[in-house]
Amino acid sequence: MMGKKAHVLVVPYPAQGHVTPLLKLSHRIADYGVKVTFVNTEFVHAKIMATMPDHNNEEEEEEQQQNQVGLVSIPDGLEPNDDRRDALKLLESIRRVMPGHLKDLIEKIGHTEKIRCVIADPTLGWILEVAKEMGIEQAAMWPAGTRGLPLFPHIPKLIESGVMDMSGAILRNELINVSKDIRAFSTSELDWNCIDDPIIQKICFECALTIKQTLEHSNWFLCNTIYELDLPVCRLFPNILPVGPLLASDHPRHSSGSFSLQDSTCLRWLNEQPAGSVVYVAFGSTTVFSQHQFHELALGLELAGWPFLWIVRPGLTNRSFAEYPDGFAEKVAGRGKIVEWAPQEKLLGQSAIACFMTHCGWNSTMEGVSNGVPFLCWPYFGDQFHNRSSICDVWKVGLRLEHDENKIVSRHEIKKKIENLLSDDDIKANSLKLKEIARNSIEKGGSSCKNFERFVQHLKQ
Repeated sequence: MMGKKAHVLVVPYPAQGHVTPLLKLSHRIADYGVKVTFVNTEFVHAKIMATMPDHNNEEEEEEQQQNQVGLVSIPDGLEPNDDRRDALKLLESIRRVMPGHLKDLIEKIGHTEKIRCVIADPTLGWILEVAKEMGIEQAAMWPAGTRGLPLFPHIPKLIESGVMDMSGAILRNELINVSKDIRAFSTSELDWNCIDDPIIQKICFECALTIKQTLEHSNWFLCNTIYELDLPVCRLFPNILPVGPLLASDHPRHSSGSFSLQDSTCLRWLNEQPAGSVVYVAFGSTTVFSQHQFHELALGLELAGWPFLWIVRPGLTNRSFAEYPDGFAEKVAGRGKIVEWAPQEKLLGQSAIACFMTHCGWNSTMEGVSNGVPFLCWPYFGDQFHNRSSICDVWKVGLRLEHDENKIVSRHEIKKKIENLLSDDDIKANSLKLKEIARNSIEKGGSSCKNFERFVQHLKQ
């Protein structure tokens, strides 16, 4: 590689929670002098470019030369007006068309320089197959939590023993032991069994099979986690390389990968609040509440009496728009701030934040851990239930929000758990300890820093 920089291709699954950590990884790789081409679908690419600061083409070209992260796009096979929230339709389409378009892109780049490695989301295992067929080294980057990974290699045994059928449907409830060092899993905790929608279950099970193959055959399986927090899983899979927490770049022109415009007015509002006083409420990019549940959440925040910052994105409820309880705005005026989307990592670092009510997505979990923020856990689907277990049972930095007999988290449960969490000094102390572990891991000589440098040096060989 003498004379030319190593060049890698990074390909995320086209969803917010996948694009963000892979783009953070790309900026870190580029900081070490490796050129990165980041490949989104055309639909996602347009969303990201629309949220970036105004710039002209010359500025963009100069910045990309300096940053060494080039943002490019390929088709996803759907029409512009197709509903990409139809996850099955999207997955089938990208599986059909993306490998061919990626091969064309690699061949086009190959006219002037060689691709050293393709780094892809494990849910896109077929992308790594394209790289293998073209004689290019492959690496996987897992954007979720690692706690559920040991389950994937056990899928054939679970089918053979009659615990599940070939489609992943649970036939018999029992505990699943994967290792003496890892707590047994209930069948109810299987990623594809944590949501009632049969279509989403089918997609999640198919993804689990793809991830299983990638985990078993990848020499490099990078994870946005910390070795000290995930010792049992890291020991079980020698190819896992913890490189987290992946934090956002401070460079003003580095894209965060956000699909939506971020409302920075909440940062100014937070600066006006007392230290440790604000309940931050955000449920990621995919959670959907019934209107009844949305009302209970609003009334719970009202009852609790604490200042709150609530992210209410379009699509958070199953209605065309969110409807608030009568008089809600007037009752919380002055102590409640509601925005559609926000620079989450930055605001979690503000001294005013007291706790984080979250869906337990892994990006949110790592951002909260890195800032020493206690959690109120309300998972929606998939690995989020494993993440809640890590937060509440293993690390002891949060509390569960429990559903009632009607599968509703009531306003009274919300009020009670906010009060319990904010009066729990042990959880606050544990949160600060975790923050120190997280920050130390990415400092020079830390476990994640050493792992990352080893990977980058391999790319440069």
